[in-house]
Amino acid sequence: MKESIAILCGGGPAPGINSVISSVALVFLRTGYRVLGVHEGYKGLFAENPKVQEIDFQFADDIHKRGGSALQMSRHKPKDDEFSTRFFVENNIVLLVTIGGDDTASTANRISKYLRNHDVSIQNIHVPKTIDNDLPLPVGIPTFGYQSAKQEGVRIAKTIYEDARTSGNWFIVSAMGREAGHLAFGIGAACQFPMIVIPEMFNKVRVTLDRITNLLISAIIKRKITGVEYGVSIVSEGVFHFMSDEEINHSGITFTYDDHGHPELGNVSKAHIFNILLQNKLKKIGLKVKSRPVELGYELRCVQPVAYDLLYCSMLGIGVKKLFEEGRTGCMVTADSVGNITPLYLDDVTDEFGKVKPRLVDMDSEKTKLVLQYGLQFIEPGDYEAAKAFVAHPEEFDFRAILGWE
Repeated sequence: MKESIAILCGGGPAPGINSVISSVALVFLRTGYRVLGVHEGYKGLFAENPKVQEIDFQFADDIHKRGGSALQMSRHKPKDDEFSTRFFVENNIVLLVTIGGDDTASTANRISKYLRNHDVSIQNIHVPKTIDNDLPLPVGIPTFGYQSAKQEGVRIAKTIYEDARTSGNWFIVSAMGREAGHLAFGIGAACQFPMIVIPEMFNKVRVTLDRITNLLISAIIKRKITGVEYGVSIVSEGVFHFMSDEEINHSGITFTYDDHGHPELGNVSKAHIFNILLQNKLKKIGLKVKSRPVELGYELRCVQPVAYDLLYCSMLGIGVKKLFEEGRTGCMVTADSVGNITPLYLDDVTDEFGKVKPRLVDMDSEKTKLVLQYGLQFIEPGDYEAAKAFVAHPEEFDFRAILGWE
């Protein structure tokens, strides 16, 4: 029987998944391996009758530039008692390629350990995927899908800004980002939005909904002082992951949770929540401003990958073959800007509990400092007197005071 490799995708979609599947398949097919795509992620891998896609050259070639995933995805995280050697033995699997985030990578390691303990030896190589850009890859290397999702987010955000200008309204945008604010920061900075709110900004004070609301109002007042009655602010949904349970419960939001214990933020509109809280506070302080919510979420995940991700994902796919031939296992494949392929071992980026440590926006980087200092518009002490024309206590909306940066 031919030696085979298996490919599966876990978590949510990201632009470039098909490009990775295609590139991995093509490079292994040309050297005589059988390539199997497993539908429904880990759920499908250990199903009684797994749904398997035989990937040939035509299939791989057809999907390379498409958005979405040709292999159906799942967030299922199997328990140890679900593991089985059957699929691997029956198909002579020598390599398991997983495409996903930190949970998908950690589960692959658990499976490999189980197989070794049952005298089945395979390699496993993980391809890091998330539009959140929050996996701890080497500095300057994004997770695939991030650039394409950001590009689509910017396209939409530019239209929203024109709507704000045309209608004289404010728009409150919420962008995906489970724990990190990379996507919101990237979109907001590219569009020069007057206010960007990401969880990393709260490095001196607790994240609260009231502080977020006051930051939004700070930009509104600053624009009013300069004679501009419209604008767009963007908030990362990741702020919820840094709030206390008491704060979230106080918000009146009822969350459901996914298989990994993360709040299913996709079930609620974060932009709607932020906008309602903003409207309530504006009414309370007597400031008449129209605002509307816009959610940037699922529409970013399955767009066609941009040129950056098409090439990047191709390099990652080829990189899987390189690491496989070197005998690497239990690692993520990384590719730098000049094409150097290196392994990143999960043990080097996990904490004492085995959880992959997220890469957050670096608040000390020069780019972040420049955007926050010169790109945003907010109330400072020098604005207090002018701001009194709109609010009684402008110091409550001082950007640095809200964040404890004084």
